[in-house]
Amino acid sequence: MPMLKLRPACKDYLWGGQRLRTQFHIDSALTPLAEAWVLSCHPDGASVIAGGDFDGQTLPAFLAAHPAAAGTNCPAGTPFPLLIKLIDAHAPLSIQVHPSDAYARAHGAGQNGKTELWYILDAEPGAYLYYGFERPVTKAEFARRIADNTLTEVLHRAPVQPGDVFYIPAGTLHSIGGGILLAEVQQNSNITYRVYDYGRLGADGKPRALHIKDALAVTDLGPAPAAFDHGGHLARCPYFTVDLLTAPAQGIAGPARFVALLAIDGSGSVSCGGQTLPLEKGECIFVPAGSGVFSLDGSCRVLCATV
Repeated sequence: MPMLKLRPACKDYLWGGQRLRTQFHIDSALTPLAEAWVLSCHPDGASVIAGGDFDGQTLPAFLAAHPAAAGTNCPAGTPFPLLIKLIDAHAPLSIQVHPSDAYARAHGAGQNGKTELWYILDAEPGAYLYYGFERPVTKAEFARRIADNTLTEVLHRAPVQPGDVFYIPAGTLHSIGGGILLAEVQQNSNITYRVYDYGRLGADGKPRALHIKDALAVTDLGPAPAAFDHGGHLARCPYFTVDLLTAPAQGIAGPARFVALLAIDGSGSVSCGGQTLPLEKGECIFVPAGSGVFSLDGSCRVLCATV
């Protein structure tokens, strides 16, 4: 099966900016342009194949017709495992948490939970994010600080710069700060429990919904993890493996797993099985399972994700 270049599904959340359009060449009329779901089979926004024999077909429709393309690690009839995004936070996102698989399946209409990885692409001077707690807190203190708007006083505030990596296991309280542009590799889920949203109003003029009960049930109340051992990868966990490739480089899509390639800088091409596709900054290519060795050429850096 051929490699597939994908067009993203885009989102205009109120905290978004313009850099996905100006820096990553995402073609969308949305303003603001907050997120580009560059690899997605999620019903809230599916990627679409761009060019070739399957032009205009959604990625989930393609995989339904060609399940072997996802690989034996993703058996037919099971949800596609990954969602990859570009995110431009002109303003801070809400302080939020995502559930584990078990909690999500019991309380989230059948979706998986959400563990994710952030790779910082750009950050304005002084930009920071929240990542877990600065010290252990009790559930009672957590609930009180949500109620009296003092939650940020006990959160771990992490300054960021391009190239930083953050691994966010399900249950970790977090928020992307204003002025940050990042790539996110995550489980294929869209369940978010907001606990604090800076008093903002949604498009309907009303405060956006908070999910305090669920957040209290799933949040890890310990301090932010200092480090994780991912064995030389940007991330390696039960849900995904992510690496940073710099052209020229090679990889392999064996029969067990597909490979997703997201260009985060520069330009180049990907060749596999006699096919070559150009790859520009902001573009994503899906390499079907069983394709074998692929080559990355040119002058680009690429996030390489698989399961």
